[in-house]
Amino acid sequence: MRGIRIGSAFGIPIKLDLTFLIVLPLFAWLIGSDVGNLVGVLNDMFGATMPVDALTAGSTRWVLGAAAASGLFFCVLLHEFGHSLVAMRYGYHIESITLWLFGGVARFTEMPENWKQEFTIAVAGPLVSVALGALSYLAFLVVPGALPTVQFVLAYLALTNVALAVFNMLPGFPMDGGRVLRALLARRRPHARATQIAAEVGKLFAVVLAIVGLFANLFLVALAFFIYIGASGEAQQTVMKAAFQDVTVGDIMTPVAELKTVTADTAITTLTDRMFRERHTGYPVLRQGSLVGMVTLDDTREVREVERDAYRVEDVMATDLVTISPDADAMDAISMMQREKVGRLPVVDEAGDLVGLISRSDLVTAFNIIRTRGSESDIGSGIGRLSTDAEFPQR
Repeated sequence: MRGIRIGSAFGIPIKLDLTFLIVLPLFAWLIGSDVGNLVGVLNDMFGATMPVDALTAGSTRWVLGAAAASGLFFCVLLHEFGHSLVAMRYGYHIESITLWLFGGVARFTEMPENWKQEFTIAVAGPLVSVALGALSYLAFLVVPGALPTVQFVLAYLALTNVALAVFNMLPGFPMDGGRVLRALLARRRPHARATQIAAEVGKLFAVVLAIVGLFANLFLVALAFFIYIGASGEAQQTVMKAAFQDVTVGDIMTPVAELKTVTADTAITTLTDRMFRERHTGYPVLRQGSLVGMVTLDDTREVREVERDAYRVEDVMATDLVTISPDADAMDAISMMQREKVGRLPVVDEAGDLVGLISRSDLVTAFNIIRTRGSESDIGSGIGRLSTDAEFPQR
């Protein structure tokens, strides 16, 4: 998830997704337009006597809406820091915390597989929300009735923080409750199998949430969609990680002796003829035996057909190469392809010499073979075959 960096805390970058810039004013408007009803609910719940007329007069309701919405998202940020700081104590690196349409998300470079660590990290966020709710309520109690605007914001945050904690603990993997469920399941099961079960429960929860949302709030339908997609995606990623355990790039790659390459001075017409004959859409480019670039079918499309005789591979090839070592884990190759949006990676040794090429097709083929020869119960059967185009888009 990309976003606009606005600062950092504890060494963790804080970002705002563009959707946050839409949802914050929307939340402020929704709260402001419903202040009258909210005051009644909060008065009944907390035994208060906040005056409805004073809080809904003029622009007061909109100021309250902005303050309450901003306070809520600040609490969401602290919720994510709860997860992140506990994870950092276990040695995990946090890439960023991003506020977006559905709240906040802490991006880990690696998810814990130890069930105790995952359980502790997962419950940390809701515990922070409960603590914030309690602190808001205590502050509400000590604020004098002469400051009803402050009372309203504090009462609202007390209620919503507890509600946020409760909602997050529902078993909607990859929400906090779903991660707690996976952690408990992983006590006596392989991590991949526990993920599969938690993901299926999460998808069922998403379906129920979507049905409820159709009758209550369309926002819940959108949230259900992202829960369903998130559960499916993380389950698939976990199954792949289990399948590729102890598998290196060198085990899967096409070695240089079998690799199809082109030279930098090859004409584009010659290249496209080779692509047609060999059913190959990407080649490492060599100059005097050294790797100098990569060229793909998409690169050739940048040249008009009538000019292809005059252009050489070196005119269109990519020279800013993303390479990988043969000793790297296969999952590192998958992550790198996804991050860089490439379909293949040149494999180079410590001296910088080309020793092979690993492609998305190599990875998918290896994954299917591993699943076929291995115990499907150990690596999570039933997740479904990988989609080559969806998981590893070409450059």
